[in-house]
Amino acid sequence: MPKFCANLSMLFTEYPVLERPLAAAMAGFDAVEILFPYDENAAELGTALARAKMPLALINCPPPNYANPDGPRGFAAVPGEEARFQQAFRRTARYAGALGAEHIHIMAGVAKGDVAKAVFIDNLKWAAGFAPKQSLTIEPINSHDMPGYFLNDFDLAVEVLDTVGASNLGLQFDAYHAARMGLDVMATWEAVKPHVIHVQVGGVPDRHEPVGGDFDYPAFFAAIDRAKYTGWVSGEYRPKGSTEDGLSWIKS
Repeated sequence: MPKFCANLSMLFTEYPVLERPLAAAMAGFDAVEILFPYDENAAELGTALARAKMPLALINCPPPNYANPDGPRGFAAVPGEEARFQQAFRRTARYAGALGAEHIHIMAGVAKGDVAKAVFIDNLKWAAGFAPKQSLTIEPINSHDMPGYFLNDFDLAVEVLDTVGASNLGLQFDAYHAARMGLDVMATWEAVKPHVIHVQVGGVPDRHEPVGGDFDYPAFFAAIDRAKYTGWVSGEYRPKGSTEDGLSWIKS
């Protein structure tokens, strides 16, 4: 049975952030992830995680600019932003260390072309060397949800991983994003699973609970088990109603 993780940026939003780890624990999750925890006091958030006995599976880099909600959610592949990326990654690494985050997801940002790929690779090499004991991920994101996002292809992601060649960098596999790319999700999983160190799920096509819809999640979870995948499977979706009312997918 997969180890289920709750994305606290999207789930349990009925509660204040510091109450969400305990809510997730009581609902049956074994870990949590928080996309952008930077508005929270790290000590207070760490205490909330410890009280709930919930490990923190993942946070995102870079810290977003909340003053501008339309601002970039990443710039690791954006030419000319190398210094900004390094500054952001240093801050993310400090948060990850303070909170015990297992993975840092490095967001590529909006870019295209060979120059962007070279910048992305160089920035990933730098990050992997700067934090050699910290697990890092990259994630292909579909162009419907994030138009222009550089890393919108699994083949490209594998190419980047192979080129960087860092032992602390792996693939974040989001089944929802794969489906929204029009891919055969199961075939894509089989092709890339040796690189996968973190999994996320959400209903297709509406990104609600991962039940019903256009994708067979029970079959996917069975495939994960057959592959002996030992990482987290995180629910990253928008609940149709209250979070607790939509958790049949982990309870079954």
